[in-house]
Amino acid sequence: MPDVWTPRSWRDKPIKQVPTYPDPDRMEEVEQRLRHYPPLVFAGEARRLKAALAQVAEGQAFMLQGGDCAESFAEFHPDNIRDTFRVLLQMAVVLTFGAALPVVKLGRLAGQFAKPRSADDETVGEVTLPSYRGDMINGMDFTPEARVPDPERIVQGYNQSAATLNLLRAFAQGGYADLQKVHQWTLGFVADSPQGERYRDLANRLDETLAFMAACGLTSETTPQIREVDFFTSHEALLLNYEQAMTRIDSTTGDWYDTSAHLLWIGDRTRQLDGAHVEFLRGVENPVAVKVGPTIEPDELIRLIDTLNPWNEPGRLTLIARMGTDKVGQLLPPLIRAVQREGRAVVWACDPMHANMVKSANGYKTRHFDRILGEVRAFFDVHRAEGTHAGGVHFEMTGQDVTECVGGAQAITEANLSDRYHTHCDPRLNAKQALELAFLVAEVLKENRAPREDRAAAQS
Repeated sequence: MPDVWTPRSWRDKPIKQVPTYPDPDRMEEVEQRLRHYPPLVFAGEARRLKAALAQVAEGQAFMLQGGDCAESFAEFHPDNIRDTFRVLLQMAVVLTFGAALPVVKLGRLAGQFAKPRSADDETVGEVTLPSYRGDMINGMDFTPEARVPDPERIVQGYNQSAATLNLLRAFAQGGYADLQKVHQWTLGFVADSPQGERYRDLANRLDETLAFMAACGLTSETTPQIREVDFFTSHEALLLNYEQAMTRIDSTTGDWYDTSAHLLWIGDRTRQLDGAHVEFLRGVENPVAVKVGPTIEPDELIRLIDTLNPWNEPGRLTLIARMGTDKVGQLLPPLIRAVQREGRAVVWACDPMHANMVKSANGYKTRHFDRILGEVRAFFDVHRAEGTHAGGVHFEMTGQDVTECVGGAQAITEANLSDRYHTHCDPRLNAKQALELAFLVAEVLKENRAPREDRAAAQS
């Protein structure tokens, strides 16, 4: 039997990817403050997301998860939040048409401030300093002062998350997401691109559908599903001091929920079965996810599933595969077969970003669009061969006109990277690239619809 869980039981486990704070007393004071702050999300919202993800696990819906690699304090602006939100809306419309399934919309927003790093230190010239771990922990500037972990940054991260969530709720429920405004979601710098033209064509077709529905009496005034969307937030549960402080008992069920986000995930670097991050997330009732990289073995995956989802509850656990384009076909099938053989209910999603990082000739970290697409295609091919549901995609992207990933119809080259390379951590798809990728994924989903519809017809 597992040990009794409490919100602080993770502190008795080995932990990786955590900063060393020079003043523990100050850290404890910040944690005490946060325990009295209002929740950022509510237990009922997390349960609603879990129910939606249960539909994904059963092959009746599709998940789109996207947003910033690492949110920053410097780029905090309502326009940036709005632009990322509306690109995700556009992508969701495209994917809904392709899959003919509901799309669960999940942002890497309102809390994605901490990042794992491959090394504890960074060296520039002859100077070595602690690595930048995200704005919630330390500063990006390469100075001794900036790189010292500061607990007050956690409070600033909470405040920025609260403001971001407030704006996202207004967009999602206040009319901005109305399908009758689908043409208005196109960003200016996307409008004149091939992706913008394809999107306009799709929007025109949607207009015709909405006009027919309106003639039947179904309008945004009479049908909330046309006017509003459910939009959920997620981030990597890396800084457990913050996550513990935001964990509260739900008054209606008596269960513990981490109220910092609707869904929390564990990274591939912190998924140790005996580690602190698995210990913490096994005890909260939120839907949770795990990044599954190329080093995991099938037996280890089953033990991880059973630790995080002991009751085999559909919608509780998402497995986000991040294998790399060249490894998906070899490494993913044994994992899927083990999960199927053991009868475990999970959502399978594809993160084609994190295992496809390269360094350009001019020193920038970047990702190649073709390799991102290649991993997505391989992920879908494997699931089609195994007869399982490819349940979602997970992208690092932004609504800004950045030049951080090379390739795509926009034909960004390595020489272009310095034009608008703004990320605080890893390279992101810009809005044109994200929308282009959505259309390509939609084509794959459309190809997969026929077998799914044939199976449904046979069952009926």
